[in-house]
Amino acid sequence: MTRAELDAAGITEPGLRESYSRCRELNAAHGKTFFLATRLLAPDQRPAVHALYGFARRADDILDEFDPALTAADRASRLDTLAWQFSSADAGGDPVLAAVLHTARAYRIPGDLFDAFLTSMRMDLTITDYPDRAALDTYVYGSAEVIGMQLLPILGTVESVEAAAPYAAALGKAFQLTNFLRDVDEDLARDRVYLPVDELAAHGVDRELLLWCRSRGQVDPKVRAALAEQLAITRGIYAHARHGTELLAPRSRPCVDTAAVLYGEILDRIEAADFEVFGRRARVGTGRRLRVGTAGFVRAWRARRVDGPHAVPGVRAPSIETGEPGERR
Repeated sequence: MTRAELDAAGITEPGLRESYSRCRELNAAHGKTFFLATRLLAPDQRPAVHALYGFARRADDILDEFDPALTAADRASRLDTLAWQFSSADAGGDPVLAAVLHTARAYRIPGDLFDAFLTSMRMDLTITDYPDRAALDTYVYGSAEVIGMQLLPILGTVESVEAAAPYAAALGKAFQLTNFLRDVDEDLARDRVYLPVDELAAHGVDRELLLWCRSRGQVDPKVRAALAEQLAITRGIYAHARHGTELLAPRSRPCVDTAAVLYGEILDRIEAADFEVFGRRARVGTGRRLRVGTAGFVRAWRARRVDGPHAVPGVRAPSIETGEPGERR
């Protein structure tokens, strides 16, 4: 992490700076679109956002890191250890926990949002498909919606966090559903299907047909129709989520808009490829990401010039070093 970002956030303790830096490295390496969007945030906001990403990535690695010697019980034990360390505020030697514990305390992010996230991560140890939309939504709430809500205190709002929360949750959900469509092939390799079984069955699609497509690297017409329906549902969630952008602090809106545009365009790429999601991965090209990111950067720069360093009306930003809330003006 750049010294300027850490300095802007008031993070001075060497061990804490190292933990935040590790979270930033994980974000840059594994979440390229999300990382690009974070560059549009003010420097003092970025470390906390990277910390939340680092925590999510830490859990993902426990679940999906390739190690044939690790059993499901081993992975469950590691998740339990991570959950215990978080709940007891004991980072131990974990390279990312110090930063996320600090962020959660500084921004008063409710602990139940982290509990819900870890609950969904545990589901991945035993559940390989979801019978209907309600079952999938239960998983997505913890795996994605709560992350949108975790971010709200960092992004800042012009109204109450409670008013903005449904839209933040919806955007997190849209991002996750986009991933599910893009990664059908990759998820099948892990024996998982993150598409509602009953909605697939309405098009004559089951796991066996998906595996057949994967083995041949081509999509079946029935699968194409089923994926088109899922894509339309996801686009509708994006449309709803975008109504919440105006509830965010102005300096944070370019970041969220940019992430929504770039993630939404993954759906465009899937559609343009005629839903050929087997043997290929839909991507937004570097040139397009840079064009959208540059336009967002200009908007972010202008917003920060107008807003000043902090964006929540009537409240100073928390001291991220002490974790104490700011005083009311």
